[in-house]
Amino acid sequence: MAAGIVASRRLRDLLTRRLTGSNYPGLSVDLVTACDIRYCAQDAFFQVKEVDVGLAADVGTLQRLPKVIGNQSLVNELAFTARKMMADEALGSGLVSRVFPDKEVMLDAALALAAEISSKSPVAVQSTKVNLLYSRDHSVAESLNYVASWNMSMLQTQDLVKSVQATTENKELKTVTFSKL
Repeated sequence: MAAGIVASRRLRDLLTRRLTGSNYPGLSVDLVTACDIRYCAQDAFFQVKEVDVGLAADVGTLQRLPKVIGNQSLVNELAFTARKMMADEALGSGLVSRVFPDKEVMLDAALALAAEISSKSPVAVQSTKVNLLYSRDHSVAESLNYVASWNMSMLQTQDLVKSVQATTENKELKTVTFSKL
């Protein structure tokens, strides 16, 4: 299972996770931390439950959660105690980017976000994802060199020209036909 979740982190597509109070404690945190964008409803909670069943979390939570929320003390507390982290705390810690009053509002927002992202150049979105992931594990200097090299190769598509042209002509990007990946 760990290999499947790790492989999902390498997908070209952006991964989103929309969460409500019906999460599966433990595994849900593994899946959530592998996603690019995380929304939840007010009734959602997050729990690293493995310690309650005599295990260490073994599908990525202990490896990704510290990087996602950037607070080792909080990660330790959650992992050692199996305490539930409620939606507001998840928002405050950076585990999710938005909390919605209920599932329906959250789903509408997630679909609107997906539509917005899909209106962009797939090459640019994918390039951004690759470079964000690279930056997470490398220095600023290394990351700047990497993105410079990456962008030099991306200039071979017409997406940049099409985006600039659409902007200067006050056209919406969703009307532009971008290169395929």
